[in-house]
Amino acid sequence: MMKLYYDLHLHSCLSPCGDNDMTPYNLVNMAKIFGYDVIALTDHNTCKNCGSAIKVGEQTGITVVPGMELCTSEEIHCVCLFPSLKSAEAFSDHIYGTLPPIKNKEKIFGEQLIMDSEDGILGKEEILLTTASSVSIDALPSLVDEYGGVCYPAHIDRNSYSIISSLGDFSPDLKVSCFELTPQADERHYLEKYTATKGKLIIRSSDAHYLENMREPEFYLELRENSAEALIDYLKGEV
Repeated sequence: MMKLYYDLHLHSCLSPCGDNDMTPYNLVNMAKIFGYDVIALTDHNTCKNCGSAIKVGEQTGITVVPGMELCTSEEIHCVCLFPSLKSAEAFSDHIYGTLPPIKNKEKIFGEQLIMDSEDGILGKEEILLTTASSVSIDALPSLVDEYGGVCYPAHIDRNSYSIISSLGDFSPDLKVSCFELTPQADERHYLEKYTATKGKLIIRSSDAHYLENMREPEFYLELRENSAEALIDYLKGEV
C-alpha cells in the first residue's frame, strides 16, 4: 500500500468563482511544490479543464483525477470523481444538458476559461456553471456509477450548498460511501450528531478557488497504487 497525500476538491479558472490565475498549469504545479501525490480537479458542473490538468500532472509526476463539483436540484454540492478522462467527459456532457440555459455574466460572476496545459486560452464557457442541475441528490450516486465514478456530499459542515444546510440532515439510505468535511471542521461533532456519517469514509479537501487557498498537505489515503482507478476503488470500498 502507498501513503498518498491528497486534495480532491480544487477549482480552476473554468469555475466562474475561480481566480483566472488558477489555471490547470498553475494549480497542478502548485500542488507539486506543496508535495501532493494525488489531486482532483472539480470545477462547477463541468470537466472541460480536466484533460489539460491531467496532461500537466503527467509532466510533473502528480496523479490528477478528473472530477466535478456538481450542484444537485436541491442546491447541494457533491464531489464526483472518475477513473478516466473519457468517463469524466461523458458524464460532463450529460450534466451539461441538465443545466438551465442561463448565460454567464462575466462582470457579475467572472470568466469561465477553458485552458490548455500551457496557459493558453482555448475558449470560454458561455452557460453559467454555478446553477443547479436537474439531477437530485438521490439520483446522483447511481448516475455517477453508470460512468464508473464515485460521488459524495461536499463540505457538509458549511452553512450553504451542503446537504445539511439544504436538508437539515441526510438519510443513511443515501447510497454514498464517504462524505467531505472542510479541513477546519470538528470531525467528532459530525460523527456524533449525524448518524448517516457512521461507517463512512471522511475526506478533507481545500475547495480552493485561488492559488493562495491551496494548503500544505495534511491528509492522506493508503492506496494500492497512485492512480485514479485505485482511488475510485478505495472510495467505493472496493480495495
